[in-house]
Amino acid sequence: MNPALEFKDHDLAPQPGTPGVRYEKRPARKPDGSVVPGLYNAWITLDNPSQYNSYTTDMVKAVILAFRAASNARDVNCIVFTGAGDKAFCTGGNTKEYAEYYAGQPQEYRQYMRLFNDMVTTILTADKPVVCRVNGMRIGGGQEIGMACDFTIAQDLARFGQAGPKHGSAPIGGATDFLPVIVGAERAMAACVLCEPFSAHKAYHMGMITEVVPALKVDGRFVANPMVEVQRVVDDYGRIVFGDFKSGDESKAGKALMAKGSVDLSRLDEAVEALCAKILLTFPECTLKTIEELRKPKLDAWNRNKENSRAWLALNMMTEARSGFTAFNDGPKDDREVDFIQLRQKLAAGQSWIGTLHDEIQPGQGA
Repeated sequence: MNPALEFKDHDLAPQPGTPGVRYEKRPARKPDGSVVPGLYNAWITLDNPSQYNSYTTDMVKAVILAFRAASNARDVNCIVFTGAGDKAFCTGGNTKEYAEYYAGQPQEYRQYMRLFNDMVTTILTADKPVVCRVNGMRIGGGQEIGMACDFTIAQDLARFGQAGPKHGSAPIGGATDFLPVIVGAERAMAACVLCEPFSAHKAYHMGMITEVVPALKVDGRFVANPMVEVQRVVDDYGRIVFGDFKSGDESKAGKALMAKGSVDLSRLDEAVEALCAKILLTFPECTLKTIEELRKPKLDAWNRNKENSRAWLALNMMTEARSGFTAFNDGPKDDREVDFIQLRQKLAAGQSWIGTLHDEIQPGQGA
């Protein structure tokens, strides 16, 4: 027999984990649920639930280190990427930090975007399969880091979508690269430009996620998201609504049922464990090579654009991003967007961003 190897340490830093990000290895399980001695799944959890698991600069660094550690861990089968609580997987960058530090500081934001780009790349090049466990909203940059993962399993109360053009940015942290590959050009255009959130059921129908499971429990049993019209013919042309949010009386009835229930993520955890167990019963290197090949369309698009995107996003912090993030951070709860009409009118009249424009379009300022 060969003597046991004295392993080299390939990690860039000591054991990962910082306030805002948890890293833990949970025992791997067979499909029958029994624990496999000596093998694990690495869980990386965004732990900032009071701010919907939005990532700060320090959290981005911790995510990079956690993915590197999980990739290097010889006893890890899969990486599970998720968020704390049941409200959000991640809603993107921390808008408080954006508004109060990065707004108006393009040189600082350029450095931040180097870290963000490294985070996305680290997910896309992880040496283990990556499962995104969507425990709640996956919006904006959260949607982008989620799409960088290999598999997605979502609870059906979750919402998906982009937020860039509504809040002063462009979804060029991955969405404009990944969405055309995943759902096609037309649906990607609608998602990125209109910024209208869509349900987990619609995400599944579009081919964005692997599986949807119920999370709402009413009177002791699981029920489908009552705010979503899962499938019905809507007109004489036979067009189908699949996963659109209900409106009117149907919406009121759905809200009433939601109020009676509670969120239970046990089905989500079962589905994640089941997927990891299936991967456990494959050749590890053959599986990784298969995943690396299937990642190539996303990775190719990402590598073509990430540096140009970084430069543009930095400069945008002097104009629309500064105004959009300020409005979201400082505006009242029910009014967190700038006055888009007034902005367009002022720009059409030749008003410069240098001066009073930023203040004049903030929420509540009037015409």
